[in-house]
Amino acid sequence: MRIIKICGIVLLLCLWLPAVDGIASEEDLARAMADHLECYPVELLSFKDQKPSIASEDVCLATIYHELGAKPLWVSVDGPGMRAEIIARYLKYADKEGLDPADYQVEKIEGLWTDPSLESLAKLDTLLTYNMVKYIHDVSYGQLKSYMVNPELFAEAGERGFDPLKMVETILATENLDEFFQSLPPQHHQYRGLRKGLLHYGLLKYSGKWKDLSGTESIRPGDEDERIVEIRKRIALLENDNKEISKSAEPSVYDHELLKKVVLFQQTHGLVQDGIIGRNTIQELNKSPEDRVDQIKINMARWRWQDHGLGDKYILVNIANYSLYACKTGELKFSMPVIVGKFQHQTPVFSDKIKYLELNPYWNVPSSIAVNEDLPGLRKNPSYLVEKNIRLFSNWQKDGVEIDSTAINWKRVTPSEMARFKLRQDPGPTNALGRVKFVFPNHYSVYLHDSPAKRLFSEQKRSFSHGCIRVSEPEKLAVFLLDEEGSEWNIEQIHDLISQGKRKVLKIRLPVPVHITYQTAWVDKDDEILFNGDVYGRDEKLYKALIIK
Repeated sequence: MRIIKICGIVLLLCLWLPAVDGIASEEDLARAMADHLECYPVELLSFKDQKPSIASEDVCLATIYHELGAKPLWVSVDGPGMRAEIIARYLKYADKEGLDPADYQVEKIEGLWTDPSLESLAKLDTLLTYNMVKYIHDVSYGQLKSYMVNPELFAEAGERGFDPLKMVETILATENLDEFFQSLPPQHHQYRGLRKGLLHYGLLKYSGKWKDLSGTESIRPGDEDERIVEIRKRIALLENDNKEISKSAEPSVYDHELLKKVVLFQQTHGLVQDGIIGRNTIQELNKSPEDRVDQIKINMARWRWQDHGLGDKYILVNIANYSLYACKTGELKFSMPVIVGKFQHQTPVFSDKIKYLELNPYWNVPSSIAVNEDLPGLRKNPSYLVEKNIRLFSNWQKDGVEIDSTAINWKRVTPSEMARFKLRQDPGPTNALGRVKFVFPNHYSVYLHDSPAKRLFSEQKRSFSHGCIRVSEPEKLAVFLLDEEGSEWNIEQIHDLISQGKRKVLKIRLPVPVHITYQTAWVDKDDEILFNGDVYGRDEKLYKALIIK
C-alpha cells in the first residue's frame, strides 16, 4: 500500500495493478488525477491574498478539486468528453468576444487533446477546469487584470466575489452547455454591434503597409495633393468598396465625390463635419484596421463591466461622445448633446436607476467647490455669493442659521472653516442645476441636470462640469421619464410647473435605468459602427492593461 495526500485528504491506495490487456480503467485515471492534484495541496486554501481566487490557478484548482473530489470532471480513459469539446471550442474562439485565446492556455489544451496517457488526461482536465471558469468570469464581468493595473480608473472591471467552485457546480448541473456559454456576454444591441464590427475590421485586407499620411497642411475641396490618392484608397477600403478607388479621372484632386465621402467619414468618427482634411481627420485616417480591432476590443470589455440588461426603457449616456440616448422597447426615441466632467473632475462609469425629478431645484454647493472656487471669489468680492443668488448657512445641519455673507471678513476664513459652511443656491434662471434635476442616488453624488449655460452645448468638445451630466433638453427628457402607462405628460405641462418657480418633486413610479458609459467605439440604431474621441485618454491605459503582452 502507499499513502498519498490530495488536497489535504489522505487516501490509502493499492499498488497500481497492471490494467487487463493493457487497457487503462477509470480507477487508473482517478489515481493519475490524485497524483497530479498533489501539486495543489489544501494548504493553498488558507493562503491569504488580496487577489480573488480566480486570479490564481493554484488556489482556484485546489478549491474546486478539494470540494468536488480528486476525480476528472471532463475527461475519461476514452479521452475528452462532449462537454470538454464544448468548453475547448469556446476557449479557442474567445477572440470572437474580443478576448485572447492565449489567455486561456489553448495551445497547451490542444497539445494534450489527443494524448491518451493518463498523466496527460489528468493535466487536460485541470487545464479545462481553470481556463473555463476564467473565461466565464472574463466574458461575463471583464478581465480582472485591468482592475489590477488601475483599481481606481477601472473600478468596475471584473467581479471580486466570483466563486469558481459554484460556477463549476453550475456547469455540472447545466444540461445545455452550449446555450449557457452563449448567454454569458451582454446580449444588447451595442455589444452585438461591436462584435459584428470586430469581425468586419478583422477581415479588412490592405495591399501593402498602412502608411501614415504625412504633412501638416490641411487639404480643402478643389486642392491638388499627392496624399489624395492614398486617402481615396483608404476610404474605399474602410467602406469595403474597392470599385471606388479608380473612379476619379484626376485621382490627386480633392473633388466633390471625395468630399461627400470625407464628410461621412468625419461624421462616423466624431469629427467636425467641415470637409476639410486637417490634422484631426488625418489622425483618424491613419488608424489602421488593426488599430480599430483593438479599439473595438477595449470597448467590448467596457460593456462587460456594466449591467448586461439595459432594460426595456432606459437612458444611456456616452461620456466619450458627449451624448445621451433615450431608448424604449429596443428603439432609439431621441438623443441629445450633454456636458460631462472636466479631465480633473471625470464623470464616473456606472449603472443606476432614475427615481425622481426635481423641478426648480436648490443647489447645495459641494464643499470642494465652496473651498476651491467660492472662497477665492469671496476674498476678492464680498458680494460674490449674493450676486450668484447663493445663501450662506452656519452649518450643514437642520439647525443651521442663515448668515449675511457680506458681513464676513473672508480673508480670515480658512479652507477648513469654509467647508463647514453650507452654501445653497435658490431656484431661478441662474441656478447651476438649471430648472430640472434628475436624481438616481449613488455614492458618486452624480446626477443629470439642466444648465443655464446653453451656449456650451454647441461646442464640439463638452467637458466642462465637475462630474455631473448637464442635459441640453431637460423638459424632453422629463416627459420621457414620466410618461408611463396611465400617466401621460407633455412638455407644456413641465413648462407650466417650472414657471411656478417653486421646487417640486416628481416621482417616477417605475424607476428608469440609467447607464453612464465610456465608449469610443459604438453602434448607431442602424448597426453602423462609429468611433469618437477619447476625452479622458483612457483607451491607451486599457489597451496596455488588456492587449499588450
